Amino acid sequence: MAGSESSSKLRTIMVFIALLFALLSTGHCSSQVPLVMWSSEGYTLPPMASPAAGHIISNDQLMSYLNSALGSAPHNVLLFLQDKLSKEDFTRYGGVFGNNHESAFPNLEAALQSSSSPLVLPALSWLGASAVPGLLQEKLGVSPLSVDPDTLEHLRLNASDNTLLLIILPYSTGAYLSCKEVLRSNDEVIGKVLSIMKAQGVPYTAIYTGLKPSRVIEEPSMVGQSSMGRSLLQAVVDEVKPPLMFNTTSGPCIMLWAQNLNVSFNNLEWIDLGPLTFAPGGSVSTAGSFCNETNSQLVLDYGSSVPTYNPFRLIFSMSQRRYPVSARNWFTLDTVELLFNADKATYNGSRGIYAPAEYSFHCQNVNNFRNALLVPRTQNATQWRILFTDFQIQGFSILNRTTDFSYASDCAGFFTPGIWMGLITSLLMLLILTYGMHMIMQLRSMDRFDDPKGPSISVPQSE
Repeated sequence: MAGSESSSKLRTIMVFIALLFALLSTGHCSSQVPLVMWSSEGYTLPPMASPAAGHIISNDQLMSYLNSALGSAPHNVLLFLQDKLSKEDFTRYGGVFGNNHESAFPNLEAALQSSSSPLVLPALSWLGASAVPGLLQEKLGVSPLSVDPDTLEHLRLNASDNTLLLIILPYSTGAYLSCKEVLRSNDEVIGKVLSIMKAQGVPYTAIYTGLKPSRVIEEPSMVGQSSMGRSLLQAVVDEVKPPLMFNTTSGPCIMLWAQNLNVSFNNLEWIDLGPLTFAPGGSVSTAGSFCNETNSQLVLDYGSSVPTYNPFRLIFSMSQRRYPVSARNWFTLDTVELLFNADKATYNGSRGIYAPAEYSFHCQNVNNFRNALLVPRTQNATQWRILFTDFQIQGFSILNRTTDFSYASDCAGFFTPGIWMGLITSLLMLLILTYGMHMIMQLRSMDRFDDPKGPSISVPQSE
């Protein structure tokens, strides 16, 4: 009896260690969430090849696996959807190497240990993770039912019917103990739900994932990086905003992203259009946008969301053409237009905003008043100040089913002030070295010396 209990504990430890090693194998965790899937005892999930290190599971790959998994697994699906989740939550708060009493996931460990074929996806695109409820709803043909353990106790489920139960779990980004206590409380909810399903004798398929990552490691920036060094846990980024995309029937056509889209009329207070453009549920409309092989136009219609201006529109017009000198196609941002009330201000951007057609364009600072990339074309354009921060746009050659920009052509010139300072300093040092070598080569040794056997050299001295 003691040997069986010891073997069971060892198996639990090994399963959770395997989970942690799988999570650690992906390295980079920016904009990714893990997904854990298992089934009740007596049911087996189809095998899935282990993803390569650093590979991010796409929405299509997840949909393909769910189609095959739900073909043989129970159709009573439990979706434990946490507000935020990252693999660091498992590595930091999970108990390994025998210290299970410190783990925040004892019920999850037990469920994985009891399942014959648990699935662990360490790196799932967080956009794909947020689409999991929709994928399951499409596959099962039923709407999700939000429940908690108390509500679930009064439900009577049928094993032969399709059911999608949604259990929302919170997340805390506070201190160490606060965050661990929330995760442990969430694990207790998971344990209660699984116990209720087992007591009712209903087979199930369970999925545990998050809506977005709880920790995002920022990649080192080449510009404005104050310090470089190692850190096990980087600063938490509150929100990861996806780019704005204009889609056609054939897929994505135009992509736009910026940290801030600031405009100001007659030097008044800046108005940031970024939250209206990129935040989930933003009030911007892309009606009127279009794209083809040679021209693209992105229309951002804010309606009456911008105070004192109704309507207010921001229009980006792009074109591409082939240049024989470079033997490739290039696209340019021809104009940027501001439509406010009944007036229109137009800016020319083709002189400084351009990139190869298969690339995107990126610039840290796009404005019309200092080192301007946007040149006023109409008279009233000088009344507006425009400042786009961390601006990136792509109007052509966007791959289907992607949310990532192509390689970016940056507006920063090759000869930056730092490079010029280095070149001038190196040239000055080279001139000094050349002058010193020249002076050394001009040194001449004495060609006559005093002979001790002959008469001494007399040097007359005069007063």
